[in-house]
Amino acid sequence: MQFQNVKLFMMAVLITAVCTSCDDDNPAPEADITYPALYVVNGATNNLSVIELSSNTVRRTIALYNATFPHHISLSPDKEFIAVAITGMDLSGGHGGHGTGNGPTKVMILDAVTGEFHYEFNTNHLPHNAAFNPSGTELWVPQADTAQGTVLVYNTTGYTLKNTINVGRAPSELTFSFDGSMAFVANTMDATVTMIDPATKAVMATIPVGEDPVGAWPAPNGKMYVDNEADFTVTEIDVSNANVTSTFNLGFMPGYVSYSTHHNEVWVSDATNGRIVYFENTGGVWAPVGNISTGSNAHAIVFSNDGTRAYVSNQGANTVSVIDVVNHTKLQDITVGGEPNGMVIKN
Repeated sequence: MQFQNVKLFMMAVLITAVCTSCDDDNPAPEADITYPALYVVNGATNNLSVIELSSNTVRRTIALYNATFPHHISLSPDKEFIAVAITGMDLSGGHGGHGTGNGPTKVMILDAVTGEFHYEFNTNHLPHNAAFNPSGTELWVPQADTAQGTVLVYNTTGYTLKNTINVGRAPSELTFSFDGSMAFVANTMDATVTMIDPATKAVMATIPVGEDPVGAWPAPNGKMYVDNEADFTVTEIDVSNANVTSTFNLGFMPGYVSYSTHHNEVWVSDATNGRIVYFENTGGVWAPVGNISTGSNAHAIVFSNDGTRAYVSNQGANTVSVIDVVNHTKLQDITVGGEPNGMVIKN
């Protein structure tokens, strides 16, 4: 009986010690993100959900303090940092006429492993995204000025401004081609895409596309795919010569475009109907061949490195859908924060 009492006492001491280290005033430190993970930007709740890819569960929620409506996210090539664009404006209904926001606009840099704040800088106009260049030495930030759009190029050592490049009016997304040879900016108010040489910062071409383009999305086939919101079209651009090689009608407003290497398909999110529509190229013509229901206001599409899984953020459902790419079927929905939009994978 005496031994049993001693045992119970020691267990009570242990429980008390554990609880003391985990109380509200002294919370236990969260585990580092050393596992393959999907970072999801939640625009309405101003935070990031970190999904462990092996279990498809949310392992971390990272608060973005003093941020209003974060939008898209970029991972540095060394996988050490993530950059999040803070738009100050709800873009879940579309991107036309978004030259001014109703909250502070800035870019936040976080440690991709610890999730801790690293750096931030304010911007004069809405930054739709902030993209690391392929070498990781620069961070490119489009500025959605309705009079004169610009791209700000910052050094990633200290985040000092290095270059300012004039583009079209109200630029939205800035992306780099799959091979990193060119940068592309979708000028939403001008119905054009600006192609920039990342090395010289020179504008190489201004390419007419459809009305209200939001992003030129890279593909390993040497093309960029532009989602034109007001036109309900996608424009295909050849990176090597800046020529438009195809324009295909959707019949719905595109939210995002991504290229599936597994079936060589173009996937387009249909926000209105909460689904993904995928297209095949037959005889030089892109045509829809199927669709996958995901959730209300489907938005961003990200593929796993091996191309067998896709992840879709559903802004109206507050979920991320996991898709089996091989069979074109939805496997599950993962609940995240409010109005999830931009996503990036860190392996």
